[in-house]
Amino acid sequence: MNALVKTDNAEMIVPDGVYAETVLSVTHYTDHLFRFRMTRPAGFRFRSGEFAMIGLMVEGKPIYRAYSIASPSWDEELEFFSIKVQDGPLTQHLQRIQPGDKVLMRKKSTGTLVLDALTPGKRLYMFSTGTGIAPFASLIRDPETYEKFEEVILTHTCRDVAELKYGFDLVEEIRNHEFLAELVGDKLKHYATVTRENYPFMGRITDLMENGKMFADLGVPALDPAIDRGMICGSTAMLKDTKAILEKAGLTEGANNKPAEFVIERAFVG
Repeated sequence: MNALVKTDNAEMIVPDGVYAETVLSVTHYTDHLFRFRMTRPAGFRFRSGEFAMIGLMVEGKPIYRAYSIASPSWDEELEFFSIKVQDGPLTQHLQRIQPGDKVLMRKKSTGTLVLDALTPGKRLYMFSTGTGIAPFASLIRDPETYEKFEEVILTHTCRDVAELKYGFDLVEEIRNHEFLAELVGDKLKHYATVTRENYPFMGRITDLMENGKMFADLGVPALDPAIDRGMICGSTAMLKDTKAILEKAGLTEGANNKPAEFVIERAFVG
């Protein structure tokens, strides 16, 4: 049975198997990036790092896209980090949401960027470009990440400095959080680079890995399949190139049903 949900100015028919949640806050970072938080359904369960299908009713029809859940699994709210595409079927509408609006979300979450898909190790790298940081926003705020790894390195590469702000906001929130701050301590390292502006750390993350600068900047040794684990989320080219670097170092790609040394999220590539 479809459900009927009242909104501020109309009644919306919610399709079967779908939640209709209320937008709580919206933060616009640049002309191309924004984050929003919305209510979390009482029965919704997910693993940190997974994605969900979220959407809006557009001209009487639901339109969905896959979005990583940026909040950790313990959070009472759901957070998402999105690009703005002017003619995007969903994002041209999603970027205009306001607190109080309704967002649709299918009831099942999934994804490969979960801790269960990795074999035990000591150091966890999270390689991201652009909004690919979203699943890692979930994982760096999950206590289990720090129970499983002694060191967590989040890399975030964008074109412009302004696009890095979400990542810096995340780290600042952790540093000021009542229980995460002590738990995380100095285990988390944040390595932010840009490709189009002057900045202390410049260049594509794959170039900085290949020429050794990333490892030197972080004060860590080169990749070692015995202790290092990786997660990758970003553009098609970045996934391909980072995967090749990890495999050259001796790491093997894993999955939910076959844990290994690194995992890739391909749901957003197209």
